[in-house]
Amino acid sequence: MISSQGGHSARVKMRLLVNGGSIPVLQMGPDFLLVEEPFDHPPGNASVVLRVDESERSWDVHLPNGISSSSKRVAIATAM
Repeated sequence: MISSQGGHSARVKMRLLVNGGSIPVLQMGPDFLLVEEPFDHPPGNASVVLRVDESERSWDVHLPNGISSSSKRVAIATAM
């Protein structure tokens, strides 16, 4: 029997803020994001927002290749 006593399942939500819009993020790696609904957007700056339960933090990133509507993978780099 598996016990969940003392276990906690965190509620995690990530999103990419770009040009006043918010795109849900499915997965984050060290230099990329997988976004739920990609659209065409030129290279530029954006912000990643990470919410875990009631705690939220955000940081600026650079999108060196922009966003392509044909790919859910978005390259990110440290904001300039």
